[in-house]
Amino acid sequence: MKGVVLAGGRATRLRPLTKVTNKHLLPIYDQPLIYYPLQAMARAGVRDVLVITNPEHAGHFIQLLGSGRDFGLQLAYELQEEAGGLAQAVSLAESFVGQEKMLVLLGDNIFTHDLRPSVERFSAQERGAVIFGVEMEHPEHYGVIEMEGERVVGIEEKPTAPRSNLVQTGIYMYDERVWTHLQGLEPSARGELEITDLNNIYVSDGTMRCETLRGYWIDAGTSHDELLAANVAVAELRSRGEI
Repeated sequence: MKGVVLAGGRATRLRPLTKVTNKHLLPIYDQPLIYYPLQAMARAGVRDVLVITNPEHAGHFIQLLGSGRDFGLQLAYELQEEAGGLAQAVSLAESFVGQEKMLVLLGDNIFTHDLRPSVERFSAQERGAVIFGVEMEHPEHYGVIEMEGERVVGIEEKPTAPRSNLVQTGIYMYDERVWTHLQGLEPSARGELEITDLNNIYVSDGTMRCETLRGYWIDAGTSHDELLAANVAVAELRSRGEI
């Protein structure tokens, strides 16, 4: 299985912090934010990882991360030259991943859950995709997952009337059919290819699974408040040896 970490974007909501740097290079306690998804990849046993970022800051990532040897990884790099959305960024990984399955992590997600068992299960299954859900008090700010028993029946992005409290995190696993599915996507109202639209294609053909993410999770790059909360939480987790 190959790994892909999405670390592009303009992060205008975090300005002025991101006026001259990429949000994934901002500090979270004692490490740059980008370290956390790379460490999660290493824990999951995924060694070959593609980092996708924007042209303005690509050199900073290469200088910071190098070959990936310090993480036990073999890193490669790709540029997302326009703000085309998360799904468009995933499409840039086709030549790197080829016909293998892949684990995709958003570069601003921090979590303590060990993905290795999930990666092993997904590697053994014939086809499909997996998302990871957490229960949130205010699900209307996220992509909301609707379940019927153990079956995913829909994912709705930032609904005004959420059908559940279960939201999708920035952790996805896809089979090799993802490249065909990406070709069929149409830009959303904001002119981007949306990851939720890609996931709903798998939902429609009945091959999407949802696993529960245990432990701590935060999308640290959404606001200054979330960035601060991530710093405080990671400091506490580090003191207990949990991350």
